[in-house]
Amino acid sequence: MTAWQDHLGFGLGLGALVAATVLLARAAGLSLGLAPLTALLRAVVQLGVVALLLRGILSAPWTVVAFLALMLATASWTARGRLRGLWGGRRAAVLGVVCGAVVALGAVLALRLVEPEVRYVVAVAGIVIGNAMSAATLTGRTFLRSATQRSGEVEAWLSLGATPTRAHRDIGREATREMLLPTLDQTRSTGLVTLPGAFVGALFGGASPAEAAQFQLVVLAAIALAMTVTGVVVTRLVGRSPYVAA
Repeated sequence: MTAWQDHLGFGLGLGALVAATVLLARAAGLSLGLAPLTALLRAVVQLGVVALLLRGILSAPWTVVAFLALMLATASWTARGRLRGLWGGRRAAVLGVVCGAVVALGAVLALRLVEPEVRYVVAVAGIVIGNAMSAATLTGRTFLRSATQRSGEVEAWLSLGATPTRAHRDIGREATREMLLPTLDQTRSTGLVTLPGAFVGALFGGASPAEAAQFQLVVLAAIALAMTVTGVVVTRLVGRSPYVAA
């Protein structure tokens, strides 16, 4: 079988998976339209661009800083758009993503949990930044939903002279906790229920099972730290809102 036939077969198989997703979502009335298809097409384009960029980065390691900045900027911009309905949500999203990713990645490198090589730094950074972005979005949206549902409680605190930070404190804690629970559950079930991408990728890259497991543990710890920092920063900032959500 030629390379062209391999690519064609891969494309058809991938298309079948997406078509099944679109049809099932439509039958279930999820109102997603062609979102699964457009999301995958965007991923194809972006991964193609990233593959080309990584070839250049691996041959010129000094460009890794610019690539990490690009990932941070993209993640921050995406989370920023998701939280535009919150008071100060856009600023909180950007600061949350940046703080979470920088703290976690900085700790991993400072503790020398991975070798300071471009391929390892880019791999860990990509995973950590992506999870920080998800943490900002999930925490912010949960915060807004809870603040709206508990607006009477917030208003009562404010009427008693409490600061906005105090009035929203419990809501922020709950939002951060709810955001973290799925990640902690996945961490607890790693190896028994799931085989995470970093572990599988390291194996495919030629690492031994022990080395792959070690790399995955570093990634899981970094994700937990990044998401916790992001959630705390986002909720502390949006919790300063002087307004009661309605």
